[in-house]
This record gives sequence, C-alpha cells and structure tokens, in this order.
Amino acid sequence: MNNIGQVLTTFSAKKGQSGLPRPKVNELNLICGFGIEDDKFAGQDEEKAVMIVGKYAYDLANENGIKLKLGSLGENILFDFNPHEYNIGTIFQVGDTILEITQCCTICNHLAVFSDDLPALVQDCRGLYCKILEGGEISKDMSVKILKDLQLNKKVAS
Repeated sequence: MNNIGQVLTTFSAKKGQSGLPRPKVNELNLICGFGIEDDKFAGQDEEKAVMIVGKYAYDLANENGIKLKLGSLGENILFDFNPHEYNIGTIFQVGDTILEITQCCTICNHLAVFSDDLPALVQDCRGLYCKILEGGEISKDMSVKILKDLQLNKKVAS
C-alpha cells in the first residue's frame, strides 16, 4: 500500500456543543453505517459521516493573514497532506479504518466569523466528506494509506 501521509489531530463535537472550532479529541471511534461514536452528526448521513481537511487549508489562511485554531474548518480529521488532490471515490486506510471520499464540503458562511475573506479563500480546499467502509479507531500520528485512487483509475499495488 502507498503511504501518503499521516493524521495530525482529530476532532469531534458531542450533542449540544455548537460553534467552531470543533473540540480536539485523543481518538475517534468510527462505526460503519453510523458515523463517529458520540459525535453530534452521527447517524444523520452516511455519505457525510466524516470530514477530512488537509493542513494546506490552514496554511493558505495563515498566508493570507487569517489565523485559525485547528478545528475551525469543522473537520473530524486533519491530515498533513491535501486530500483535495484526490477525487471522489478515492479510498484511504487509516489503521483498520477505511474511508471513501464521497463529496466536497460546501462552503458555509459561518466561516466568515473568522474573516469575511475565509469562505472564498478556502472554497477549493475546505474539506471532503467521507463514508466509513470499515470502522475502527483513528488517532494522531497514524499513517494514511491509499487503497484506491481514482486519478489513476486503478487499485494501488500493495
């Protein structure tokens, strides 16, 4: 399998918690067909069970004078690479967990609380939604592997 990066940190908001940034957590327990255990969005939409973001989005904001705390983009998992370099249908493995990119996250105007310019600035890198193909635990420093990259239109050799 092709190791493409690692998890920088994880976030989850429990029911009743609102606003951004999302709280940092030590680990996420992903449950296939449900979502992230104890997350306020769990059980709502299997296609949007997990949101992944690359550090690139934070770097871009910082380069444009917008200082954001990690978790401010609403992600569950922050990667050290830009997941937007991969197409919908790409499959990642993190530990025993397998995630498939299902759609781009729409830009919400609530990001404007950080800066009026932020929504437009990160519109192409804010985050991607994933569904959980195989559940498991994800935590900081875990390696991210690619199982299927639709840019290559083939499975990546093990």
